[in-house]
Amino acid sequence: MHGQSSALAEPERGYRREGHDGRDEGDDTRKPDHVDAVNQVFAEFELAYHNQYHKAFPDGESVVIAKKYWLSSLERYSPPQIIRAARRLVKTSEYLPAVAGLVKACESSLDLFGLPSSRQAYIEACQASSPKAEYRWSHPAVYYAGRASDWYVLANEPEARAFPVFDYHYRQLCGRVMEGERLDIEQPRALQKNPARHLSPAERRERMEKLRRDHGI
Repeated sequence: MHGQSSALAEPERGYRREGHDGRDEGDDTRKPDHVDAVNQVFAEFELAYHNQYHKAFPDGESVVIAKKYWLSSLERYSPPQIIRAARRLVKTSEYLPAVAGLVKACESSLDLFGLPSSRQAYIEACQASSPKAEYRWSHPAVYYAGRASDWYVLANEPEARAFPVFDYHYRQLCGRVMEGERLDIEQPRALQKNPARHLSPAERRERMEKLRRDHGI
């Protein structure tokens, strides 16, 4: 933490602002790190809650101490996730949020990135019609999680077996999205000439066991 103290005490550094479509705006091409995110949060809180902010942090030293604490409390979340969650709080709360409020907002921030919950995503993946790449997905992460889980497994295995596999892949993809990665669904190059062969019960069991071994489920 010693290496971050001076950065927290300095004026807020530049960051890439994200538009409504998820793309970045502005001239700064460097992605924000956690120090940038905390600085940005405090800057926006100061603008939104001016009197409350200066009562809570009356001098520069108290601001630096608070920023260090918030940084350690928020380090498990991605910088874009922190910034978006803070902006939601600004729009919905009349009072200066505590760090616990921002942590809670980060925990429930999937929808800030247009991501459905794991349960909603699983149901969507199971019910999606073929061809999968042409389906109108709520978010590309749902498609990629379904593909990684194996469409056949989702369609034929009971939820008790299929959902943990899907949930594992979906959580990984959500993390990448919240880190700023953009996912696009590629369109199929050509239709398959031969339909997929139906697996035997033994082959299905073997495939499911391999998936569980590979992902520690």
